[in-house]
Amino acid sequence: MTAPAPPGDPIRLLAVRDTPLSLDEVYAAVGDDAAGGTALFVGTVRDHDGGRPVASLEYSCHPDAAAELRRVAEKTAADFPVRALAAVHRTGRLAVGEVAVVAAVSCAHRAEAFAACERLVEDLKHEVPIWKHQVFADGSEEWVGAC
Repeated sequence: MTAPAPPGDPIRLLAVRDTPLSLDEVYAAVGDDAAGGTALFVGTVRDHDGGRPVASLEYSCHPDAAAELRRVAEKTAADFPVRALAAVHRTGRLAVGEVAVVAAVSCAHRAEAFAACERLVEDLKHEVPIWKHQVFADGSEEWVGAC
């Protein structure tokens, strides 16, 4: 699910995908000659959670996830002096070490870029309906982010 950006929109790339994510694609999307700072966040699947080893992980999402991602991105762009913004999140089964989310923000200055990127990632994590199902090495499992 990819939400296209209207012309002149600082939101350059938003997607929820079941295919591997590209850091280069996200970084290229936020290129802007007026930006002096670009913050890039890459979230990967770790081999543990809460002190327990993770055996497998799968992300799923609500059909409105792309629209909610757009809403979160618009809020970030409205609250910060964003030149360009991009965010993609993976769904499906992921292995330890795989990229689950990539977000990038370009602003005139680095402090603004860092702050905007942090807000974008935090709001994405807490407000976009994407859920993580973890299976631990002992066979127990949990859902994260599910209502």
